[in-house]
Amino acid sequence: MDDKRVEKRKDFSYYMQLTDAATRTLVGHLADISTGGFKLDSDAPIPTEKEYRFHLALTPDVASKPFMIFRAQSKWCQADPIDPFVYNTGFHLIEMHPEDREIFNRVLELYGTKKRKGGTTPLNRGHW
Repeated sequence: MDDKRVEKRKDFSYYMQLTDAATRTLVGHLADISTGGFKLDSDAPIPTEKEYRFHLALTPDVASKPFMIFRAQSKWCQADPIDPFVYNTGFHLIEMHPEDREIFNRVLELYGTKKRKGGTTPLNRGHW
């Protein structure tokens, strides 16, 4: 699958969990991030094209509020190439309040690190 992403992704250097906003069940944690989406690592495979309402707990260095809620859709899912007990899923952001978009971008700037150059890996596949 060709990478159709316009935004550059960044590895995520801070452990941030995403939970289902309705059930508060853990879905996974952020592994890399861009302005248009993110990759989530989880213990179970996530169906593709599924829409989620995510709850993201926030830290005081990124926002004055304790959490934000946003919608995203899964675009691809695969077993992690290194850890067979982890699944990587790419998500595309669908809906986010403008104030939360600013917070999301602040999270990207504070905790995202540039991806290392190199060959194509399974982590570079899919599109958000």
